[in-house]
Amino acid sequence: MLSYIPNPLIIPVGLIVGMLIAAPVGPVNVLCIQRAIERGFWGGIAAGIGSVTGDALIALCAGLGVGSISGVVETHRAVIQVVGGIALVAFGMRLYFSAPRLKLDTDGSSARLKDFVWDIPQTFFLTITNPGAVLGLFAVFGGISTFVEVHSTIDVLLLVAAIASGSMLWWVALSNLIGRYRHHIDLRMLNRINRIAGLLLAIFGAVLIAEVIWKAGRF
Repeated sequence: MLSYIPNPLIIPVGLIVGMLIAAPVGPVNVLCIQRAIERGFWGGIAAGIGSVTGDALIALCAGLGVGSISGVVETHRAVIQVVGGIALVAFGMRLYFSAPRLKLDTDGSSARLKDFVWDIPQTFFLTITNPGAVLGLFAVFGGISTFVEVHSTIDVLLLVAAIASGSMLWWVALSNLIGRYRHHIDLRMLNRINRIAGLLLAIFGAVLIAEVIWKAGRF
């Protein structure tokens, strides 16, 4: 019976790790922040859900001991990295050249999550096609599992849920913060933000592609 009782440390540790995973500035984070600035709270939440779902899927594979996933990622890392790099460059260039659209939701009722649902698969795809993030999350999950003594499937599922919840809490808090101050941004400033975000995404993608080419040239 005791084997079905999860380790009580899993929830707080998972929440903290989830927030730490979501916080660092990376390509997906840049896109999520830009969506929150341009589209408001629900735009940021939609983009965050895609990122959190991708992280949760990776963590679940790591927790269930699906080592073959890690092996496949490592074996086909170059291909995955190029695909992810091309996607980032495409997203970045599209964002850079697109006209800014500042959705002002003054009464809190005009915008809903369903209005931005297409952002979910976009950020999900960008998350799972980043081999560095995938392998890094495998390593992080392995370290956490040892620290909090994750033994059963229930422990694994609870840890994955806690990590996802921590990441989602981060995006809710950040989207809410941005949503409170985004109305001070005019279209000119938003256009500048979009160009900066687009360039950052394109640079991230170009670096991924360049790394593959550089490594290929060494052999």
